[in-house]
Amino acid sequence: MSRFVLLRTPRTSPLTLFSGRLSSTTSFDHSIAPPLPPQSESHQSLAPNYPIPKLRTRTPLEKQFESWLQNLKSGFTSLDVDQALRAQSDPDLALDIFRWTAQQRYYKHTHLTYLTMIEISISGKRYRVAETLMEEVLAGACPPSLPLFNTMIKFCCGRRKLLFNRAFDIYKKMQKSGDVKPNLETYTLLFNTLLGKFNKLNVSYVYLHAVRLLARQMKASGVIPDTFVLNMIIKAYSTCLEVDEAIRVFREMGLYGCEPNAFTYSYMVKGLCEKGRVNQGFGFYKEMRMKGLVPKGSTCMILICSLAMERRFEDAIEVAFDALGNSMSPDLLTYKTLLEEMCKDGRGNEAFELLEGFRKRDSLMNEKTYNTLLNGLHFLSRE
Repeated sequence: MSRFVLLRTPRTSPLTLFSGRLSSTTSFDHSIAPPLPPQSESHQSLAPNYPIPKLRTRTPLEKQFESWLQNLKSGFTSLDVDQALRAQSDPDLALDIFRWTAQQRYYKHTHLTYLTMIEISISGKRYRVAETLMEEVLAGACPPSLPLFNTMIKFCCGRRKLLFNRAFDIYKKMQKSGDVKPNLETYTLLFNTLLGKFNKLNVSYVYLHAVRLLARQMKASGVIPDTFVLNMIIKAYSTCLEVDEAIRVFREMGLYGCEPNAFTYSYMVKGLCEKGRVNQGFGFYKEMRMKGLVPKGSTCMILICSLAMERRFEDAIEVAFDALGNSMSPDLLTYKTLLEEMCKDGRGNEAFELLEGFRKRDSLMNEKTYNTLLNGLHFLSRE
């Protein structure tokens, strides 16, 4: 009978039941546990003196989150929320504050807080969060604003290449909106994105229609372009060899108060030479040099080769030495085209002398390049 008395346990509290469930699912070493005191009938109604488990310690982020919630007093505005979001160094904590404030009945996010939260998400590389917030804005979660929509377009055009089409969806929504219309920044972002697709000639023709349509819409909306935007349009036309359209845009630059720069002339020279209109391209080159503008090295090389193929050797030599004078070294193909075309035209001796002149002026011409050009001239002179 005494054996059954020892095994009988008194009524336990919920904490004791939790400890009992924990001990029933884990192994227990009786050699480590302290011995239980003998129980008498007078103490059977008392709960065992088990240690009370400690409560979980709050993390620093939880403490910071609660601290900011206390700072947001009742009746806080969107300016208060915006200030709280910008004060956070952790984008996840900022998102928690953003979501918590949205659940309050007397408060609704504005375009200011959405803009701040999207910027924080992008800078913190929380791209999925930024996409979700963007979709909420497009669904009407807040009133539209120009900075907010331009930021969304910039996000779509930048890191997230899969959102290329989404950028133009936002642009179309801006066109239909009565409050938010595309401005120069909007068109700059879209043109820059389209020009990023012009990496292959066959692909360029596909996106040229979009460039042409976007330019017409910009002009119809009354937005005045700057030199950067006009250069992108000229580059698109020149790349696709639509040089007449490029010349038209070039002539219109003065109407918008824009002055052509070195990039403008480089695009024009390159497009005209590739189109076969070398004389016109050389005219743009001389015009830019008269203004003191220096073309890109690739433009000089294309012009040198084009002039050499047209048997205009004096002009080609002038451009070559002008490039060397501006610390631009032509590549092997450019040198080879000019020298071999002179040799084929019966001016082999001049080609040998010119090669020596290039060797003296071009500090980047190594021995391998020189020997390759020299052997090529010797081979052609024997024919």
